[in-house]
Amino acid sequence: MKHLSLFSIIVVIVLGTSYSDAFTRKDFPENFLFGAATSAYQWEGAVDDDGRTPSVWDTFSHSNDRDNGDITCDGYHKYKEDVKIMAEMGLESFRFSISWPRLIPNGRGAINPKGLLFYKNLIKELRTHGIEPHVTLYHYDHPQCLEDEYGGWINRKIIEDFTAFADVCFREFGEDVKLWTTINEATIFAIGSYSEGISPPGHCTPNKFINCTTGNSSTEPYIAGHNILLAHASASNLYKLKYKSKQRGSIGLSIYAFGLSPYTNSKDDEIATQRAKAFLYGWMLKPLVFGDYPDEMKRLVGSRLPVFSKEESEQVKGSSDFVGVIHYMTVYITNRGPAPSLFPTSGQGFFSDIGVNMIPIGNASLIQWVAIPWGLEGVLEYIKQSYNNPPIYILENGIPMTSSTLQDTPRVEFIQAYIGAMLNAIKNGSDTRGYFVWSLIDVYELLSGYTTSFGMNYVNFSDPGRKRSPKLSASWYSGFLNGTIDIASQDITQLQSNFPASSSL
Repeated sequence: MKHLSLFSIIVVIVLGTSYSDAFTRKDFPENFLFGAATSAYQWEGAVDDDGRTPSVWDTFSHSNDRDNGDITCDGYHKYKEDVKIMAEMGLESFRFSISWPRLIPNGRGAINPKGLLFYKNLIKELRTHGIEPHVTLYHYDHPQCLEDEYGGWINRKIIEDFTAFADVCFREFGEDVKLWTTINEATIFAIGSYSEGISPPGHCTPNKFINCTTGNSSTEPYIAGHNILLAHASASNLYKLKYKSKQRGSIGLSIYAFGLSPYTNSKDDEIATQRAKAFLYGWMLKPLVFGDYPDEMKRLVGSRLPVFSKEESEQVKGSSDFVGVIHYMTVYITNRGPAPSLFPTSGQGFFSDIGVNMIPIGNASLIQWVAIPWGLEGVLEYIKQSYNNPPIYILENGIPMTSSTLQDTPRVEFIQAYIGAMLNAIKNGSDTRGYFVWSLIDVYELLSGYTTSFGMNYVNFSDPGRKRSPKLSASWYSGFLNGTIDIASQDITQLQSNFPASSSL
């Protein structure tokens, strides 16, 4: 799910640093994983099939006449076809999530045998084709029944239920799954879902931008964030105590990481940028690495920020074997003022507490998607220096396009540039171990529905059979992985010339 403007998207490729030097797949460490990603609600469809019950994402997507993931690209029924596409592309790994209400329809208790069989079959199919499964346990979709019962992530009861759900997954799938992410982009999930109201379950204090029906933007994101960390630590510690010695897997938490750069060379903007890094990175990473929240958050949020007990601090600290980084865009940071901000506020909530403007790069009259690869390199360098250089998997990176053209050259240029930036970071000592393009194929997107796509493979959503067709980016990525494409601009031109002329759908 990608965080796009609700108004307009303009794709701009800005290569602020040169990444034109040739590199190949062989320049990366031998055990490095290249893959692609999806999530359950966005890819599977089949929302009423085989015992699945509604999630909060179902409820949210059906509100206000939004697009929804009822069918999307029907991965539930077409998973074998999609695994074949992955194998033909040469993907080394596939990141997907487990639908909690498909596996355990009542949120706790009885396992749905048909849901269990689906995931076992999917994992088996991946393994048969030599593709490493990277499983995310939670991607915005806890069962609606748990939301109705006690409020989901703003209630500590979810820690026990999430841990029991994770236990089922470890027990049933762990022999074949060596990479686990507990909770998807924990930072932006807590912000978007409990401060801004733009993602399920859609909580916020009603304001002039979004009229939420429930929520408190000044307290709920921090309560949810705290419970996310405790639930992650609980599941992680269970895995390490009960399963890790036999299954020999790794488990981590993922964050959404904006690239953050001072708007000017002023001292104020530099301080504002450090404050933004404390809130947007340190909120989750400092407890995971050092056992407590950043001092800046404690000072600015005050009593609204939950406090770790000594026991909780010890449980959370060291509970991630790796950090999952989800990165799409870089923004300029300045002290809060009249400048346009990516997240305008009404005086309360997470972004008001930071006290900064996140300034879109480009024409300030429109929120624009601006992709600059040095932003990712900066994120990796900062995490290396500030958080003891943890192992990192870049779990999502990609670019939206409004066109259904198969010749998605901007996406090829984007992926190439970001892989180059990542390689620079690795050469500078970052322990980055994997890179996943969002997304394998066109899927339902959270804020844009089906009006934009990130897929390397086109899906004809007007076709009941959801026909798939490879885009130029799929051919490029495949060529990069199998060593038939050298990374230089002329190779993109050559690839274009070899691609079918009838490339618009």
